[in-house]
This record gives sequence, structure tokens and C-alpha cells, in this order.
Amino acid sequence: MAYMNQEMKKAIAPVVKNILKRYGVKGTLSVRNHSTLVLNITEGKINFLKNYFRNNDEARDYISVNRYWFHEHFDGLAKACLSEVIEAMNKGNWNNSQIEVDYFDVGWYIDVNIGKWNKPYKHIEAA
Repeated sequence: MAYMNQEMKKAIAPVVKNILKRYGVKGTLSVRNHSTLVLNITEGKINFLKNYFRNNDEARDYISVNRYWFHEHFDGLAKACLSEVIEAMNKGNWNNSQIEVDYFDVGWYIDVNIGKWNKPYKHIEAA
């Protein structure tokens, strides 16, 4: 059964914060329903939204990143940052799921959001 708590989050947080700092991005980590580690990226020098919606007219102020397919939707610094962050959030995690028999066995789930529905991502131009 998936399980995540504040103590486990505190062990992962410094690594994630260092990655975000290196890329000039700010974000917050939280735990949802004792099963999911959630990263909300709030602002930064990387224009995730423009990168994601480059071929799409339906641009929004936020994105819920698909952790399995992000490499198909992002490139450059956005892809590099997400790759490192998702890897760090999964350190120590496992996935022994067998979806064909409806059996799910993971250490914990992760969610990565760029902005939120009520607080858009803020792109900060490099000075």
C-alpha cells in the first residue's frame, strides 16, 4: 500500500530544493492523503508553460505534469529540471504493480504541478 509521511518528505526535501535552486525555480513539497508526495512549482526562470504549450493553442496558467510522459512534452532546461526532480522524488520508491490483474504495489505516488488552478505559475525573466 502506498504510504508517504512528513518524516519521509523531510528526507527527500533537501535534495529536491537543491535541484530547484540550481535551475532558478521555486516550489513547495507536501504530502497528500498519506500516499502522495506533491511538488508544486510556483515560479522560476524556466518558462515551463511556453515549453509545454509550444504546439498547442489551448494554453493555461498551470499544468499537472504526467510523470511518465513528461519527456515527450518538454525539452531543454524544463525537461532536464523535471527529470532530476522526478528522479529525486522517487529515490527509495518501488513499483511492483501488475495492472493487468488490477494489483497496485508502490512505495508512494508522486505529483508534479507547474502552478495551480488558483495560483498560476510565474515565469521570471532573467535579469
